[in-house]
Amino acid sequence: MNQRFESIVAEFAQVESRLAQGDLSPAEVKQCSQRHAELAPAAIRIKEYARIEAELKDLGALLEGPDREMRELASAERPGLEAKAKELEHSILLDLVPKDPDDAKSAFLEIRAGAGGEEAALFAGELLRLYSRFSENRGWKVELLEMNATGLKGAKQAVAFIRGPGVYSWLKHEGGVHRVQRVPQTEASGRIHTSTCTVAVLPEVEEVEITIRPEDLKLDTFRAGGAGGQNVNKVETAVRITHLPTGIVVACQEERSQGKNRAKAMKVLQAKLMAGEKDRAASAKGFARRRQVGSGDRSEKIRTYNFPQNRVTDHRLERSWHNLPLIMEGEIGPVLEALRQAAQEEALRQSSL
Repeated sequence: MNQRFESIVAEFAQVESRLAQGDLSPAEVKQCSQRHAELAPAAIRIKEYARIEAELKDLGALLEGPDREMRELASAERPGLEAKAKELEHSILLDLVPKDPDDAKSAFLEIRAGAGGEEAALFAGELLRLYSRFSENRGWKVELLEMNATGLKGAKQAVAFIRGPGVYSWLKHEGGVHRVQRVPQTEASGRIHTSTCTVAVLPEVEEVEITIRPEDLKLDTFRAGGAGGQNVNKVETAVRITHLPTGIVVACQEERSQGKNRAKAMKVLQAKLMAGEKDRAASAKGFARRRQVGSGDRSEKIRTYNFPQNRVTDHRLERSWHNLPLIMEGEIGPVLEALRQAAQEEALRQSSL
């Protein structure tokens, strides 16, 4: 077993020993518990890997021994153990790849209709429903912050806050242009149309992470539209905030209280500003960080939803899934898991360069 694996097992044992002590402060308990959770998957696999290595060593001794029958048994058993050891080693290396510090966070989901007019808006509404159902099935809470609805149950723009453990790790690869190919409800001739929506996913930002000066903000209030109670179209409870230095505009209109709408809009603004800071930091280090959302043009796509062929194709993975109606009902887990695994493999490849 290599030294890196041995050091992980040793550190894991040390952390367990510290947690067993009764004289730790609450802060130390939190720190140790977090590190314990980080090390546990790799440590468990490393112990199993060490056991298999010991078995392989014993088999090697039998292969060199005088007993022909034992040599045959050892020869038959060794390939399976070697394959299992190789699989475990790969899993351990994946466990040791540095994690995105934002992975455990809740996230803001922003969906905008792109090219395609009313059909694009209709699909944007369906994407919002897809992600909402997926989130609710995982036990996450979905709060709609902004919804610019259209007459056919579509959405020109929607912003939701999805609260729960690991939301960002599951949804962060969804940022980009989503293309839909189908016959629109409004199409009388039966022609297939191509439309697009853009999706952005931003991790929740702690208030201490970024500072916003009050003088850099322009606050506008307006009357909320759509269903929502007696305040709708009577009292200016909806809030629009413009960050003057960057030109970023955010809005929230789903709460009946102007104060609550302002607080939620500020959360979205913080997330967008933090995403911009990360972009600039990446550029300064010479990395070409892929932008989540392009112009919304049909040619800029990460995924295509082809209804006539009952198929979803993710162009980054060059892989397709069928049973599109089920996926649109929120059963998109296999697609998201494939993206997570591909990202892990790429991170492992980069760490070994």
